[in-house]
Amino acid sequence: MSLGEITAIFLAGIAAGTINTVVGSGTLITFPTLLAFGVPPVTANVSNTVGLVPGSVSGAIGYRRELAGQRSRVLRLGSASLVGGLLGGVLLLVLPSAAFDAIVPALIAIGLLLVVLQPAISRRVAERSTSRPAPSHGSLWVWVLVFVTGVYGGYFGAAQGVPLMAVLGIGLQETMQRNNATKNVLAGIVNAVAALLFIFVAHVDWGVVALIAVGSTIGGQLGARVGRRLPPLALRIVIVVVGLAALARFAFG
Repeated sequence: MSLGEITAIFLAGIAAGTINTVVGSGTLITFPTLLAFGVPPVTANVSNTVGLVPGSVSGAIGYRRELAGQRSRVLRLGSASLVGGLLGGVLLLVLPSAAFDAIVPALIAIGLLLVVLQPAISRRVAERSTSRPAPSHGSLWVWVLVFVTGVYGGYFGAAQGVPLMAVLGIGLQETMQRNNATKNVLAGIVNAVAALLFIFVAHVDWGVVALIAVGSTIGGQLGARVGRRLPPLALRIVIVVVGLAALARFAFG
């Protein structure tokens, strides 16, 4: 790789780590960057997933204050992310990309709609659960939808934070910032299990991985500083803007 390519991939890693921590759509920066420099699509997807794992860990550490008291919740929902991420990684390796890519825009669009409607839906959920409060980790449907999001995240990962934040916002009685902290851990689990699978059974470009890993680690810390300063409405707006950018990317290439 030339110095220009190295610099561009490194900077893309920083941007991806930052955006992943705040919202969760950094792949929309790193993946096209790798394709632009001639990295084959599957290799780019695999190497990008592996490289972003340290950034996920960095972002989760940056949000450690908001994770306080959520251990049991993270463990329960994390099991859904782990199984879903593993299944998504397997699908990437055995299915043609068109088989799954066809529903990606629909998933992002649904996630955006849920984020926009989340305050109203959450009020309704809270009213109905007054007589029979839901578990602190959410009802069964929360686990199921976190699993579905994990499948998508293990396959590609772009904008998985959008539907994750929608599910957590509707299913859990928590603040946006605490849900964002949980989202970072769950997305990190998805990336980690998919990356582990890819390391053993797919071709990984370790030069690309190193650049994205270092960049995303820096970005994870930057994202935590930026993200926790955003009020709920601002964070919701950021999620919608990034989600719309993801839809545009898939629609227009």
